[in-house]
Amino acid sequence: MVARMKILIIEDDLEAAAYLAKAFREAGIVSDHASDGESGLFMASENNYDVLVVDRMLPRRDGLSVITELRRKGIHTPVLILSALGQVDDRVTGLRAGGDDYLPKPYAFNELLARVEVLGRRKGTPDQDMVYRVGDLELDRLSHSVRRQGKEIPLQPREFRLLEYLMKNAGQVVTRTMLLENVWDYHFDPQTNVIDVHVSRLRSKIEKDFDVPLLRTVRGAGYMIKDDRASA
Repeated sequence: MVARMKILIIEDDLEAAAYLAKAFREAGIVSDHASDGESGLFMASENNYDVLVVDRMLPRRDGLSVITELRRKGIHTPVLILSALGQVDDRVTGLRAGGDDYLPKPYAFNELLARVEVLGRRKGTPDQDMVYRVGDLELDRLSHSVRRQGKEIPLQPREFRLLEYLMKNAGQVVTRTMLLENVWDYHFDPQTNVIDVHVSRLRSKIEKDFDVPLLRTVRGAGYMIKDDRASA
């Protein structure tokens, strides 16, 4: 049996925390709750969680202080910061404090769930995979090459980075915001169709002359790369 992900929600708004706990439970994720920073710091220090979801504004000890203290103790559990402070400088401050991801309020739970799942797979450890494979598509991070059915597919640097991120999270929905932050290093929405253009170009390169489509658009959510034959 595969162990279920276990997370800690550090949130002083009890109604919001109850909603998150219920939504995570329905998604198959076990959660504990701390209602202030001191309690959250203690629980995160004494228990083994896959991900911490931390509100930035907390009583007794603010969220950034909790994260900084955990990192000082050598605890590298992935942290997703939730905050009503959503400006670029706020996000940068949160990430520099030791957060792994930052999601401004209000947010869509589906995006929060996708980000938590990505962080849960990371589990605070570096990615050691040098080769990613999805079906007959192969990406070699060391040689910076992409092949499908043994045929080399030349990609531009941004296309390679886009495909690398999608394949790293194969089978999972990757939102536009996640792509902007992890592929383009934007912590804001530039209000352009840059993602659509690059996804379209990438799709044409990795699917042209091949029978099985791999890269799909998930309407209203984002994108996913997956080989349906693997689960057939």
